Amino acid sequence: MARSSSTYYSLILAACFAFLTAGNLIHAQTQEAPDYNDLLKLFADWREFESPPLLNGAPDYTPAQFAARQAEFRALRARLDSLAIADWPIPRQVDWHLVHAEMNGYDFNRRVLRPWGARDPAFYNTIWTYRSDVPGHEGPTHHALVELWGYDFPLSEAEQQRLVSELSVIPPLMRQAQDNLTGNARDLWITGIRDIRSQRATLDDLEETLDDSASDELLAIIGKSKAATDGLIAWLEAEADSKTGPSGIGKDNYTWYQQNVHLVPLTWEDEVRLLKRELARAWSSLKLEEQRNRVLPPMTAANTPEEYAEKADDAVARIMRFLEHKDIVTVTDYMEPAMREHMGSFVPEEKRNFFWITAHYDPAPLFTHFYHWFELARMDREPHESPIRQGALLYNIFDSRNEGTATGVEEMFMHAGLYDDSPRSRELVWILLAQRAARGLGSLYAHANEMTMEEAGTVHMEWTPRGWMKTEKELLIFEQHLYLRQPGYGTSYVTGKYLLERTLADYARQVEQRGGDFQLRQFFDRLNAIDSIPISLGRWEMTGLDQWDEF
Repeated sequence: MARSSSTYYSLILAACFAFLTAGNLIHAQTQEAPDYNDLLKLFADWREFESPPLLNGAPDYTPAQFAARQAEFRALRARLDSLAIADWPIPRQVDWHLVHAEMNGYDFNRRVLRPWGARDPAFYNTIWTYRSDVPGHEGPTHHALVELWGYDFPLSEAEQQRLVSELSVIPPLMRQAQDNLTGNARDLWITGIRDIRSQRATLDDLEETLDDSASDELLAIIGKSKAATDGLIAWLEAEADSKTGPSGIGKDNYTWYQQNVHLVPLTWEDEVRLLKRELARAWSSLKLEEQRNRVLPPMTAANTPEEYAEKADDAVARIMRFLEHKDIVTVTDYMEPAMREHMGSFVPEEKRNFFWITAHYDPAPLFTHFYHWFELARMDREPHESPIRQGALLYNIFDSRNEGTATGVEEMFMHAGLYDDSPRSRELVWILLAQRAARGLGSLYAHANEMTMEEAGTVHMEWTPRGWMKTEKELLIFEQHLYLRQPGYGTSYVTGKYLLERTLADYARQVEQRGGDFQLRQFFDRLNAIDSIPISLGRWEMTGLDQWDEF
């Protein structure tokens, strides 16, 4: 059938319009990509800058270095601020905020925290014998750590040479510390000496482990590292009596840091209220559980290695069955092996710290916190597509996500039915929560300089049920010291748990408003796919909500 000329020209115009429209869309897409690519390029430049240059073979943390590079930092910050991100998809905007938070962390450390100088001898602890259960080591660490846990012994010739190279940072860094550490934070100074002594003991253990297999070069650098570490210990001890100042950063600095670096939308005062509430809830819930279980036989702790091994094996099996059969989260082939690698072993009663006391009654409540190892296995096996989310965010920015989720699932899994056949295990969950609320509350008072670290530890001890924090003091010192070194970490278990619960509520409400059926597995799968970023940003990506207004 013949077409009229008007119809023909209409078709030509329509085709031209379609072509131009498609061309504009392609142009728009290619225009958007360089903007995000600019962020990725900036991220690479930022991470390169954030690692300081070397001074005599060790990272340079001298005041002169920070002053000399401040103009370069401001230029990087200006590049970040110049990116127009309002029209980017939310996940890409989230990536921008992650880089922004890291830059805020650098700026805060330079101005206030100054772990390398004003406050924190433990910053110079170099050798780590274990992998952290979160993406990066807890607390401020320097840029040339020796991750001894990553070596396989006995060492090959190549691995010995690598270890020589890595240990070579210790002598110049120990000398640099004596020039850089000029602060007056007494609690951090005194307690930080323990960390440097621990490095010295690790060097002895390393030499003993190597025995006759070590090369002369390796033995020589171990000897030099021992001598340099001894020198720093002696200097720190000689200076200790002159240190009289507080170690907290103050309420205003704490609030700024939480809101602008760790992206926790709470003030110091908000956190005090929240942790008091959770502490009261944990204690009262524990008493109600005990009332409910009053006619049941008491729990019995494992008293032999065989009994503990049986309990641990059963706990892992129960948790994995529960996650799969109750449709809690998609279970992958690496999850159970990741948990089994960290089941621990029998500890004599007189040597058990708080967590191993609970684990010897029933390991499952503690093992649910080992959700951590699921997450690290996922990060190793299934890295996020965004380079910005691969590996650990700097400055422990991951804490609300990783510690908050690990703490949150302890209670969530309980409510979802994990202990329906073991009611007294519920008591352990409430005891764990009370301990985390108490220690976090103490850390808040320490950062406000309303308590010393020792006084904060008293809150930690006295408000942990059944006296279980009074049995072994090393854990108490370790935890309160870490939380004083790293603002916000001590509260992140409970604040992150709250933010996770809020995210779950908002997500579930949206699903139901759309007429759908909420499924817990979908929630956790989406949370996992977003990866180890602050929960406030995860909530934005999952729900589109970027504000934390009251209900």
